[in-house]
Amino acid sequence: MEGKLIVVLMMAHLMASILAVEIRNLKLATLALCLQAFFLSSLFTAFASLFHNPSLYWWSLTVLITKVIIIPSLLIIYIRKLPKVEVTPVIGFLLSILFLCIILIILYRFVHAYIEFFAPTPEARVEPGRSALALSFAIFALGFYALVTRKDAIKVVIGLCLLENGVHLSFITLAPRLPETTLIGISINVVIAAWLLLYLTRRIFEITGSTDTSTLSELRR
Repeated sequence: MEGKLIVVLMMAHLMASILAVEIRNLKLATLALCLQAFFLSSLFTAFASLFHNPSLYWWSLTVLITKVIIIPSLLIIYIRKLPKVEVTPVIGFLLSILFLCIILIILYRFVHAYIEFFAPTPEARVEPGRSALALSFAIFALGFYALVTRKDAIKVVIGLCLLENGVHLSFITLAPRLPETTLIGISINVVIAAWLLLYLTRRIFEITGSTDTSTLSELRR
């Protein structure tokens, strides 16, 4: 039962991640990011129950506070003062969806098939850890894709969050007993980084009238 729940949560986590990147409306994209983080927190809880590992409940709580509540709240606050629709990305919607599906499927299957090369721990070589680690690579790649193809500064912040969430998910299999204080420190660092990027985004908008990161060269003048 728990194994099936984990599979459902992983699929929901991936779908919400894709929506966070592809939705043009920034408020809806933020909502998708919030859902993605909620599914990540739920995955931690499911793994804690499956492996009888109480430390993962602390991980889940940390994710819930920082990624489901704090970061989306910061995004909503700043989006109110910025354009509601993202700057047109480098790749169009349909082509982007097609490209993402191909890349994510290939990456997931490759990591899943050759997990021994990527994971030094025995927990990562069996299910559901094997699939979770493969998914974490896919989420990390999705975040990197957002950083490369999105010109809107808000989407850059979302891409950064996805990158970190991919790393977070990999901790389940690579370091399930990582001290909670280390995890909390990592999460706080990401919250601070997101806040600083959002602050800079608002300042850039005030100066240039746009959140298009490709116009940043104008700040040199």
